[in-house]
Amino acid sequence: MEAVNQPEYSTLAEIYDHIMQNVDYDVWADFIDEIIQVHHPDPQSILELACGTGSLSLSLEELMCYEIVGTDKSPAMISKARNKNQKQASSVRFLEMDFLDISLDRKFDAVVSIFDSINYLHKSRSIKKLLNEVKKVIDRNSLFIFDFTTPGNSIQAIEYLDNEEGTTENNYHFFRKSRYDEELQIHYNDFKIEKLADDNETVTERHFEQHKQRIYTLQQMLDIIEATDFEIVAKYDAFDLIEADDDSLRITMVLRCPTIQ
Repeated sequence: MEAVNQPEYSTLAEIYDHIMQNVDYDVWADFIDEIIQVHHPDPQSILELACGTGSLSLSLEELMCYEIVGTDKSPAMISKARNKNQKQASSVRFLEMDFLDISLDRKFDAVVSIFDSINYLHKSRSIKKLLNEVKKVIDRNSLFIFDFTTPGNSIQAIEYLDNEEGTTENNYHFFRKSRYDEELQIHYNDFKIEKLADDNETVTERHFEQHKQRIYTLQQMLDIIEATDFEIVAKYDAFDLIEADDDSLRITMVLRCPTIQ
């Protein structure tokens, strides 16, 4: 049976929560909430971009009484988020939307995009496009909070991501190959995903998804932001309110756009 090539985050939606099971979204939500509380005078509303299956948005709602809208380009991921939402009787709204084409007629106190979603934008012009889209839904006090991973993170991640294998509760078996091209600064994650019959042995479907992320250095990201209307409020290392530097593996940027009237 030949594997069928799939768009990013289509079949992967079926295994996403399994491969992310060691991620503590409550800790991540605490960190994002702390950033918002430190840098915004009266935060009430949050827009999450590239929300995936909704775990961060749901954790943020449990943590604080924010009004939250979660968006993602992938219909499959949004479907999973809405199922979680219904089970938890949450008031988070989940919408299918490309963050390079934000179509919401309102403002938010904070716009958030985590777990290196920005790394899926391979060109500086694409990041600038995203920043222009974010300007549609913020005011001069609003924050844009996003993270990205650096080359050091990719070099370390190969050790535990390459040859990762597992079977999910919903009868999907997956195998991941992970590699990093240091010259091009591209991190590749290739997923072979098989749907198993009820006997957990017979393969009924085979799918393949390749995920390519552009890995930015801190200076490269600072140069991109400098060419926009946004100002840097803070840049944090990992999950602490300490300043990121060239050795940081994951960097969380906090931006504001003072030119907005």
